[in-house]
Amino acid sequence: MNLDCSTKIVLENERVRLEPLALSHLEQLLPISLSQPKLLQYSPSYFGSKTNLEKYINNALSAKAKEARYPFVIFDKQLNELAGSTSFGNISNHDQRLEIGWTWLGKKFQGTGLNKNCKFLLLQYVFEILHFERVEFKIDSRNTQSRKAIEKIGASFEGELRSHTLLLDGYRRNTVYYSILKSEWSGLKKSVFTNL
Repeated sequence: MNLDCSTKIVLENERVRLEPLALSHLEQLLPISLSQPKLLQYSPSYFGSKTNLEKYINNALSAKAKEARYPFVIFDKQLNELAGSTSFGNISNHDQRLEIGWTWLGKKFQGTGLNKNCKFLLLQYVFEILHFERVEFKIDSRNTQSRKAIEKIGASFEGELRSHTLLLDGYRRNTVYYSILKSEWSGLKKSVFTNL
C-alpha cells in the first residue's frame, strides 16, 4: 500500500493521538517554542519564536504537498494538551521505506513514555497498514538523548555520515543512521512494546 500524503491519517491509543499538523496548531505549540528555543538545536529547522515556528509548520506542509513528508501533531491525552510534533519523511513508496523523524516534545513530556507510544503507533502503521519493508531514523551524532531513545526501541545502528548536514548556525553535523526492518517488527512488538 502507498502512503498518500493527501489522506487524513489519525493514529491513536489510550495515551496519545497523532493527527495531521496544520497551521491552526501554531498557537497551541507556541508556548513550547518560546520557552524552549534550543529544543531543535540539533536540527536544521527554524524554532524559538512565533515567526520561526510558523516557518517550521509551513515548511512541513510544503513538503507534505510534494509527497515528501507527512507531519503530525502530538496530543498528550493524559495532560490534555499538544506536546510537539513528529513526521514520516523521505517517503519512497516504490522502495517501501520511509523515515520517522522531525520529532520534538516539550520538556515536560519527555521521559514520560509519550514518545514510546508515538513510535509504536507510527511503526505499527508503517509495517501493518502500509506493509513497508524499512523504517529509517537519522540523528545528529551529538544528540545522545535521541540516540538512546531510538536504541531503546530496538533500532539497529547502521553507520555515520560525516559532515552530512548544514545547520542554521553554520555547523556541519555528522549524522548517524538507524533502522528497523519489517522482519524485526513482530519481535520488537512482543518485547520492547509488549505493554502497549
